[in-house]
Amino acid sequence: MPDLLNYCGAGSADYASLQAPIAYGMGYTWFGAWAHEGVPEGESLDKQATEAAQAIDAWVAEHIPATRPVVAMGFSQGGLLAAHLLRCNPQRYAAAVSCSGWLAPGPVSGDAELAALKPPVFYGHGAADDIFPKADVTAMGEFWHEHGTLTEQVYPGMAHSINMPEMRDIQRFLETNGFIRPQIW
Repeated sequence: MPDLLNYCGAGSADYASLQAPIAYGMGYTWFGAWAHEGVPEGESLDKQATEAAQAIDAWVAEHIPATRPVVAMGFSQGGLLAAHLLRCNPQRYAAAVSCSGWLAPGPVSGDAELAALKPPVFYGHGAADDIFPKADVTAMGEFWHEHGTLTEQVYPGMAHSINMPEMRDIQRFLETNGFIRPQIW
């Protein structure tokens, strides 16, 4: 994500890159118990997503002035958490960018307030992403149509990753919603 934000014109003072706390494979995960391949499901996902979002939200409250808008961004599990932060604390987060993320299925305390606020949400994913069932992708889009102002992009041929067209679309989303200034090259 730092490379993406640098591409969008942000400097190091404009973002905090948080690393998931649990070593898993060649990387890290936010979730300690899962159904398959580092992915929890159902009530376990709801519980772990809320715990992780609360920990991140506490970090944000401690380190970022309340007057500064925060756009939560992430890829895969980070995309789920970007969306979940908005669901847990809709007043604090100005928007969410979820790249190849999915949705924790249970209700969250901020969902009703979120539906009233309709914050901007970017959801990008690959048409060839086989990590999550299509039903999960559909549920994410449907939720944000009801609870946010959704910009959804599907990238033909892209698997579980981020590509340059998605980076350009995120930049456009951030510019359009006033979170970054347009770049003049």
